[in-house]
Amino acid sequence: MTNASRAGSITRRKLLKASAAGAALAAFPAPLIAQTKPFAGVTLHGASFQHRFFTLLQKYIPEFEDKTGMTVDLQLSALPVYNQQANLELSSGGSAYDFVNVTFTLATRWIAAGLLANLDEFTSDANLTPAEWNPKDFVDGAQVPYRDGKGATYGYSWEGGAMLMGLSRMDLMEKKGLKIPTTFAELQQVCAEINGTDGVSGLVSWFLHNWNLPPYIQGFGGNIFRNPPGDPMPALNTPEAIQGVEFYANLLKSAPKGVLTYTEDQARQAMLTGRANIFIHSSAWVSPILLSDESKVKDTSRVVRSPAGPVHDYPASNSQGLGIPKNAKNQKAAWEFIKWALSPEISMKLVKEHGHSSICRRSIISSEDYRKLNTVNGQDLGALYLEVLELPGKGENYMAYRTSKEFPIVGDILNKAFEQVATGQLRAKDAMNAAQDQAIAALRRAGTKL
Repeated sequence: MTNASRAGSITRRKLLKASAAGAALAAFPAPLIAQTKPFAGVTLHGASFQHRFFTLLQKYIPEFEDKTGMTVDLQLSALPVYNQQANLELSSGGSAYDFVNVTFTLATRWIAAGLLANLDEFTSDANLTPAEWNPKDFVDGAQVPYRDGKGATYGYSWEGGAMLMGLSRMDLMEKKGLKIPTTFAELQQVCAEINGTDGVSGLVSWFLHNWNLPPYIQGFGGNIFRNPPGDPMPALNTPEAIQGVEFYANLLKSAPKGVLTYTEDQARQAMLTGRANIFIHSSAWVSPILLSDESKVKDTSRVVRSPAGPVHDYPASNSQGLGIPKNAKNQKAAWEFIKWALSPEISMKLVKEHGHSSICRRSIISSEDYRKLNTVNGQDLGALYLEVLELPGKGENYMAYRTSKEFPIVGDILNKAFEQVATGQLRAKDAMNAAQDQAIAALRRAGTKL
């Protein structure tokens, strides 16, 4: 055989072997590297406001990056800054973000404007979402803000806020023969009687009046809008709304001086040190009187449902969700991140390793591990949290006012009007009549049809 013949024979043998190898590979699934690093080389851009959830999550992101091959660029900023930047980016049709926080008060606006991707397309695809991820595991009340009128889902909640009442000085209350208040009238009585006792204020609050005030307006039978979200006509000067404003303004007479400008941290510190007896706010801000190492009042504290009004028992609740902009460049990678960040496994890690309690998965909240960590002095904080978080998803969604796209405008006007009442500048009726006129004019300037 000549050298040329040998060379040709060797070449043919190599080709046959290569063909056989190719056929064998074709019989198997995608290459192993593609299975283990499905998003190799992808840089995922996400944004939210600064929150402990993301601070904790960042500890685990390197594991996610190693598993998927992608790099996560998570940009965090102060809430007002984030809301402004994200709203501008999404409204202008930008594609800078692959995933975003769907802010509670902006959710309805973004969904109605078609700025977010429908996440049902991901959860309904078994190749993208395993059955055990279970989207129905998220507490329904926390999911209400992230659905459109047809029930499609545009966000999944990572943070739940359930309004509860913390009492730090049960020792003083017992000396005076006072019981834990369950009604508005009892609340006012307890605050007034404790105020000034041993230098303790009857209650404490903070500056976001359009969060603290509406439960009192609704408790007397009023609302912020006539029938949200369908009818956005403001309802700030109804007799019930005026009664709610008067009640809350009188309640704050038992609060520390300067309470109208208190931050959440200042209010929390007043409770942890026992300088204020009552604080009604989201569970994450109230429960530290029992759970925090800083608390000086663990033995004299209780956390319970906030008092009910004479007409309605509507404790405020809210949530924050993760979603995908409609114009995001890496939607599948973004879903992979959201799916991981809100998975039962990561949720339980945050609970067990960091005591993070404001989870929105029912299976986690109902778990034995969660209950053990969140039951203090016989008080099951998890059960209270779940009870309030569920309420807007049962029957009437009384929190619809807050997710109405008109709320940011009307909420600012409500803040200013309440301060005029609380500082004695105007009577409640006069302030709310003026606020009603201002709200209608502002909404019409913004293009709202009333």
